[in-house]
Amino acid sequence: MTDYPPFGAGLWHFASYVDRYATDGYAPEVSTLEQIARAGSVGELSYVDVPYPFSEGVSVDDVKQALADNGLQAIGVTPEIYMRRFSKGAFTNPDPEVRAAALAALNEAADVVRALEAKYLKVWPGQDGWDYPLQVNHHEQWELAVSGMRELAQANPDIKIVIEYKPREPRNKMFWDSAAKTALGIKAMGVDNVGVLLDFGHALFGGESPAAAAQLLIDHDLLWAMDVNDNLRSWDDDMVVGTVHPIELFEYFYTLKINGWEGVWQLDQFPFREDTVEAAKLSIRFLKAIWRSLEQLDIEALKAAQARQDALGAQRLVQDVLFANIRDEA
Repeated sequence: MTDYPPFGAGLWHFASYVDRYATDGYAPEVSTLEQIARAGSVGELSYVDVPYPFSEGVSVDDVKQALADNGLQAIGVTPEIYMRRFSKGAFTNPDPEVRAAALAALNEAADVVRALEAKYLKVWPGQDGWDYPLQVNHHEQWELAVSGMRELAQANPDIKIVIEYKPREPRNKMFWDSAAKTALGIKAMGVDNVGVLLDFGHALFGGESPAAAAQLLIDHDLLWAMDVNDNLRSWDDDMVVGTVHPIELFEYFYTLKINGWEGVWQLDQFPFREDTVEAAKLSIRFLKAIWRSLEQLDIEALKAAQARQDALGAQRLVQDVLFANIRDEA
C-alpha cells in the first residue's frame, strides 16, 4: 500500500458561497460543525484549517469534539480579518483603533490555535493594500504591515504564524502580494516564528512560477505550509486541483520533493456549483497520482535534462509517469 502524505482542506471548501451576482448564495448556509462533518465524510482528510469566529453558538469545545468525532485535526486557524470593519485594512488601516481591533482579533485566534492544538495561526489580511494610485503612502503601508506582524509574533512566541500572500482580491492590490515581498517583510520583522503559507493558485494568479516561488521560500527557510488548487491564471478561481495546470502542479511538488519538504498537502478550493465532498475526493485522486508519479520519476534523468535545458526531454519524462498514474486505486 502506498504511503501517501497527509491531506488537508480549508473548512470553507465545505461551506456554501455567495458572489456579487448570486447574493442569495449557491446553497443554504453550512455551519462550522456541518463543515467538519462533510470534511470527515471525504474519508481521506487528516487535517482541516478552521476559520474563526465559528458559526453562531458554536464553542471551541464543540469544534474540538466534532474534529475528534470525524477523525480530523486542526492544522491551522484562520481569523476573519477581512470583513466589513476591516474594509480599509487590518494592519494597514488608517484608523489606529481599527488596527488595535485587528491585533486583538488575531491574539484571540491565537488562543484558539492553542486550544485546538493546531500547527499554526494563518494570517490572510485580505483588505490590507489599496485600490487606486496615490491612495496610500507606500512607505507607511510597509511600516504598518511589518510592525503589526512583528507585534503579533512577539505577543505569541509559542506558536507559529504563517502569512498567505495573494496579488489582489478583495483589494485591487494586496500588500502581501508575492513570495519575494513576503520574504523581505518577514526578514524585516526580526522574529523567528513567522513563515509563509504558499497557495499554488495565488502564485499562478500573481504571474509567478509556483515551483520557483516554493524554491525561493525554501532557500530562506520560510515555506512552512501550503495550499493547492487551480485557476485560469486571470483570477483566484480556486478550482479543483490539476484541472488546468497539471504540469506546473507536478513541477511544484517535484520542487518540494527534491528539497525534502514534508508537510500537509492541503486543499484551498471553492466549488461554487459542484458537490463539495466529491470535489475534495477528485482533488485527492489527482494528488495521489502526483505522489505515485514522483516515486516513479527518474529524477537523475530529469536533472540531466534540466542541466541541458532540454525542455522536450523533461516534458517526456514527466508525461510518461504522470498521465500513466491518473487512475482510481483498485
